[in-house]
Amino acid sequence: MRKALVVWGGWQGHEPEQCAGIVADLLREDDFTVEVTGDLGVFGSPTLAKADLLVPIITGEKLEKEHAAGLVEAVRGGLGLAGHHGALATSFKESAPFRYVSGVTWVAHPGNIIDFRVAVTRQDDPVMEGIPDFDYRSEQYYLHYDPTVEILATTTFTGAYDPAARNVVMPVVFKRHFGAGRIFYSALGHVATEFDHPYMPLILRRGLSWAARQ
Repeated sequence: MRKALVVWGGWQGHEPEQCAGIVADLLREDDFTVEVTGDLGVFGSPTLAKADLLVPIITGEKLEKEHAAGLVEAVRGGLGLAGHHGALATSFKESAPFRYVSGVTWVAHPGNIIDFRVAVTRQDDPVMEGIPDFDYRSEQYYLHYDPTVEILATTTFTGAYDPAARNVVMPVVFKRHFGAGRIFYSALGHVATEFDHPYMPLILRRGLSWAARQ
């Protein structure tokens, strides 16, 4: 049975503890053994190396230099890394090693909570299979992302809230490889109620399973 480690913390506006519980339930539905913790010290513990999947539901916070280096090597060796919305994109923003392995950094969400369209670009991928383009209401994330990512869904900025972003096509869902490890990211899921959307949790659940150690 695969083991997942879900670590929550940081800014409470993203409802990290509540979202961690929901994500843990999604993982259990796919037969993961799940450990959920709010102790960031786990990044420096042997627990990390024993996991098949790490899901940091963390906004902000600091990652010790040696812990960041250990995480990079763990993912390079096969540990899966996955997250949604602020997880990965806003976690440990001062840590260059974490930015390197996560492959994504949040930089803006013009208009804050708005309605936008998600375009599924890879319906042939198992993560997105059977999922059509859909409307969504949340923060439309403007991201800086690694050129190695494989984009599965996008959104297009209209420029209504920032002309500088007009017609920019931005990833919403992607996956990538890092050595033997796999990384999955979905920009959806600002707060726990967004898990009520018919496609948001399905995409995340599939992506988490894909990212786990093979």
